[in-house]
Amino acid sequence: MTVRTRFAPSPTGYMHIGGMRTALFNWLWARRHGGQFILRIDDTDKVRNLDAALQPILHAFRWLGLEWDEGPEIGGPRGPYFQSQRGEFYAAAAARLLASGAAYRDYDTPEQIKADREAAEKEKRPYITVRRSLELSDAQRAACEAEGRPSVVRLLVPRDRKVSVDDHVRGRVEWDCGLIPDPVILRSDGSPLYNFATVVDDVAFEITHVIRAEEHLTNTAVQLLIYEALQAPTPEFAHIPFVAAPGTTRKLSKRELGKYRTNPQFKRMFDVADSVLPRLGLACDDALNPVMVAFYEEVGFLPEAVLNALARLGWSLDDRTEYMSREFLVENFSLDRVVKGAAALDPDKLFAFQEHWMGQRPPEVKVERCLANLVRAGLVAAPVTAESRAFVERLVAALGERIKVFSDIVGYDEYFVADEDLRYDDKAFEKRIMKPERALPLLTSYRQSLQECPSFSAADLETHLRTFIDAQGVGLADIVHAIRVATTGKPAGPGLFDCLELLGRDRTLHRLDLAIARASAA
Repeated sequence: MTVRTRFAPSPTGYMHIGGMRTALFNWLWARRHGGQFILRIDDTDKVRNLDAALQPILHAFRWLGLEWDEGPEIGGPRGPYFQSQRGEFYAAAAARLLASGAAYRDYDTPEQIKADREAAEKEKRPYITVRRSLELSDAQRAACEAEGRPSVVRLLVPRDRKVSVDDHVRGRVEWDCGLIPDPVILRSDGSPLYNFATVVDDVAFEITHVIRAEEHLTNTAVQLLIYEALQAPTPEFAHIPFVAAPGTTRKLSKRELGKYRTNPQFKRMFDVADSVLPRLGLACDDALNPVMVAFYEEVGFLPEAVLNALARLGWSLDDRTEYMSREFLVENFSLDRVVKGAAALDPDKLFAFQEHWMGQRPPEVKVERCLANLVRAGLVAAPVTAESRAFVERLVAALGERIKVFSDIVGYDEYFVADEDLRYDDKAFEKRIMKPERALPLLTSYRQSLQECPSFSAADLETHLRTFIDAQGVGLADIVHAIRVATTGKPAGPGLFDCLELLGRDRTLHRLDLAIARASAA
């Protein structure tokens, strides 16, 4: 048997982290067994602009390196791969079930069904379909059709038995068919319901393993009955835990973005979103936020890090292995290691994965990605000159591990803006330059002394400063923070002498002059 898995997203214009994790598990299971991974688009809601809504989803797959074997843009022998184009298959399958007696046309009105539900509720018993339409004679059915009475097609549930599945994650799960209402499989307009369409397509695509989120477990009983009615082989099932919000057991949801802003563990992500996205001409909104895959690409996470984090959401190889490449995952993924409980997204762990995989990238790749973000932010002009590239190479080397994600570089705009446009951290300026009595006089003397420094290399700048403080009879802490704030506007950053070397003599002296003037005028 060739393993065939599938993922069937709705074209919504974004890819949710939880959905991407489900897709990854399907992809890994297929690759682990040398099988195929199929991408099918559940577009039965008639999206107006399908291409615009679909492309971000396809891009997310490509960014993570999860290529599909059949589906949109590449086709395949079992297409079409859009449910909106498969109406004839659903109609044909429903016709077979009607002919075999496994399904029936129900002419009951919505008012009748509502009354049946209310009666069941009043009598405190489970609601099951009354099946009045099965009692109609051929002549009565013909009359209903002649008058154009709306009807739906329902699956005829065998009420005298149970149905069960041996789930790879949940174990054996059983349902009493006597408690299951006859599900609608075709609406009155001929369009299919989810449970019916997904089974018809899974049969047509010869899906061997259905790996999906645990909330679909409730659909499985009806789907098993549809497989049986179609006399089709039943795939194996694995219902994986949902992805929870950080530090909670609640499902990660775009609808709760406002709450996540106050979540201590998620705050780091929103800090990145608020500080970086506007500089890149983007906004933290419904389509681009820490719940969506696109967010992590835009702010500069590596696909290896996101893939690693997704794989560890509800699955582990053992109690030691954390860092796993795509190739390693393909070789080792198994469904028996998937946990049953909710798997919470851990931003701190994601940053740890990012730091690890960032360390595997050569310096030139980091420079290239940082340059791209600087150009997007308007801090470096395009096309990038050799001089600009050389400067960014030096800056990236000086920043070292401070570059956690590639968009971090735009937060160091002090190296790219004009001296007059330098933004000071007001609290740091007050604390380091204004309040200490000796800070301003020391800074003024240091500026005069620095003008005579023969070399502006980091090493010589350090030697010069130590000579200066010895002559002044002060300690390094008495002036080093004032120099940093005066020249970069910030209280922290790369090594001070690296900062000064990057700025160069003229810009350093000019910024010292500006800071001294600002402090003197206060």
